[in-house]
Amino acid sequence: MPLSELRGLLARHARTGQTTVMDGVRLCRFDRPAAPATSMSGTSLAIVAEGGKRLALGNQMHDYGPGQYLVTSADLPVTGQVLDSAGPTLGFGMTLEPAELTDLILDADLPPRPAGTRVIAVSDAPDELLDAVVRLLRLLDRPKDRKVLAPLIKREILWRLLTGDNGGAIQQIARSESTHIRRAIRWIRDNYSEPLKVEELAELAGLSVSAFHRNFRAVTSMSPIQFQKQIRLQEARLLLADSEYDVTTTGHQVGYVSASQFSREYRRQFGAPPSVDSARLRDRAATPALP
Repeated sequence: MPLSELRGLLARHARTGQTTVMDGVRLCRFDRPAAPATSMSGTSLAIVAEGGKRLALGNQMHDYGPGQYLVTSADLPVTGQVLDSAGPTLGFGMTLEPAELTDLILDADLPPRPAGTRVIAVSDAPDELLDAVVRLLRLLDRPKDRKVLAPLIKREILWRLLTGDNGGAIQQIARSESTHIRRAIRWIRDNYSEPLKVEELAELAGLSVSAFHRNFRAVTSMSPIQFQKQIRLQEARLLLADSEYDVTTTGHQVGYVSASQFSREYRRQFGAPPSVDSARLRDRAATPALP
């Protein structure tokens, strides 16, 4: 069975945490449950071969386990967590590039499929998809074949996704530049430190303010202001962990005028004040990983 072989390949090649092995491909291994971690999702595919993971968007929880896959069709501020299980959690991830999907849709003359409002979807992985992923990971032991065959197999994986249960959501990635809510999502993501004017975003999306609010919440499970706040706080955490910025400067960098508001919202999001959380993150980064 492809799932059994996928589990074996991941157990052999995945190191603790995230391992990048090819362009756009990641393997993960966690031997114990991990604390929730926030990040931007990107447009991606994730498959669990053993154990379980959870991805949260606002108050929506998406759990997936062995033999299931999760796709995200927009770049969103999410919280990921490794769930408790009897053994290690082993997973495969791949970035879904809009340009590659567009080329494949055009080459195959694939008819449009309705996308609905879901930007995160979980499904059981068909054997055809798992088999393609297994053949891709076999190339880790065949470096001479990898350069030629990996792009072909990655294209097959995209095809399996486009023609699978969530094909409409996958097609939406290729159309992401022209869809109204995703245009607004992209603007907020690229300009998160700027003041947000909902009226201007609604105009950008070609919607009335009330329709924009309704559609934005349907896609992201958040209001535009909440969405921007999530991105600001995540960027602030990265700055504090990787630099010597003080708390006030970091807050200003990500768009906060009030240092007290920044500290209050940061603590609510991450469970500790920015100064305490950043020191903890730096200590963790400085601690050598166990073999």
